[in-house]
Amino acid sequence: MTDKGFSLLRPIFFFTSFFNVSPGTEVGIINVQDRDSETNRQVRCSIQQNVPFKLVPSIKNYYSVVSTGQLDRELVSDYNITITATDEGSPPLSSSKTVQLSVADINDNPPVFEEQSYSAYVSENNKPGSTLCSVSARDPDWRQNGTVVYSLLSGEVNGAPVSSYVSVNGDTGVIHAVRSFDYEQFRSFKVHVMARDNGSPPLSSNVTVSVFISDVNDNSPQILYPAPEGNSFMTELVPKAAHGGSLVSKVIAVDADSGQNAWLSYHIVKSTDPGLFTIGVHSGEIRTQRDISESDSMKQNLIVSVKDNGQPSLSATCSMYLLISDNLAEVPELKDISYDEKNSKLTSYLIIALVCVSTFFLTFIIIIMGVRFCRRRKPRLLFDGAVAIPSAYLPPNYADVDGTGTLRSAYNYDAYLTTGSRTSDFKFVSSYNDNTLPTLRLTDRSAAPFN
Repeated sequence: MTDKGFSLLRPIFFFTSFFNVSPGTEVGIINVQDRDSETNRQVRCSIQQNVPFKLVPSIKNYYSVVSTGQLDRELVSDYNITITATDEGSPPLSSSKTVQLSVADINDNPPVFEEQSYSAYVSENNKPGSTLCSVSARDPDWRQNGTVVYSLLSGEVNGAPVSSYVSVNGDTGVIHAVRSFDYEQFRSFKVHVMARDNGSPPLSSNVTVSVFISDVNDNSPQILYPAPEGNSFMTELVPKAAHGGSLVSKVIAVDADSGQNAWLSYHIVKSTDPGLFTIGVHSGEIRTQRDISESDSMKQNLIVSVKDNGQPSLSATCSMYLLISDNLAEVPELKDISYDEKNSKLTSYLIIALVCVSTFFLTFIIIIMGVRFCRRRKPRLLFDGAVAIPSAYLPPNYADVDGTGTLRSAYNYDAYLTTGSRTSDFKFVSSYNDNTLPTLRLTDRSAAPFN
């Protein structure tokens, strides 16, 4: 007769919380005791089949709980394990124990964006700070391992840092415009946003955001031909023999906008003869509506309006001058009008040039006359006047001029000398005595003793 006893299942040590583990990892130890004796105390332990764990005998009455598969907290975060111990008695007795195990988190998942790429659409001339779009990333990790922070990756847009065009809210992922965009400068650009978690080490992922700028009708049509008034005077010749439907000219215009904002239409808003010319609404071609007659005015002026198809519509106007003639020379006053400004400028230039040349010529003549006058005055200023020469300085071979054999006490000598000349003359004048008639004698310098 056997003793009536029971099996006691007691977990000795269990990891109630553990990180993601690989297969074969020991996660707990249990101990089983039975107060019976002999075969009645022999105990067998088993574990339920729907959990990734198994029991491995360790030492006497001890079992290890070992994982049989990869544990992932993001898939199953908690396990309720029921272990049953049964003895070998007859009838067998058993007891069970349920243990709850929690899988701790590790940062093994990077943030994942909800979309592979994002697109944002914004109209040009937007206000700085306006919202473009929002990006969102999820991280299945727990707590700080799953907290996502957004930021812009470095890059350039049209040579400028991407941060000068857009910004992203680090907590919400909302992307804002930093500046106003202009469709005529660029129509689209791309930015890269990074989502990073706060794990250790942090994990991250990137996504591309394409920003498309839509056009706004903010540019008026620009007329290329005819040139705007004030820049030039352009006149088209229309032959007198032109028939109805003849092409006489064309207005050419462009619009920097796109789409329907750049669709242009042409209209004649005013003309000298309203029934003579017409313009193609979409081509801008000016044609005659009927044959030219002698009664038509020779000078025709058309005012053409060019409108775009935007909302609201913008427009520009130009003047087209038409001359019904086979030769421009038939209307000479037209030439006077067209070239009046040029002739006025040319006349001014000619007057200025004439004044300059005349002033220079007069100055040159005055300088030449002054130089000549100074040269003529220079000998008299140096040598003119009476010079008394004592008789002791006269050479002995000279005779006196009055035949007495002796010189008067005082004589006047006028000298006419030129620099470097060998033919200068001396003029000897008689004494200052009033009773004596003046005697004039010219002596060649070559015969004079004064060299």
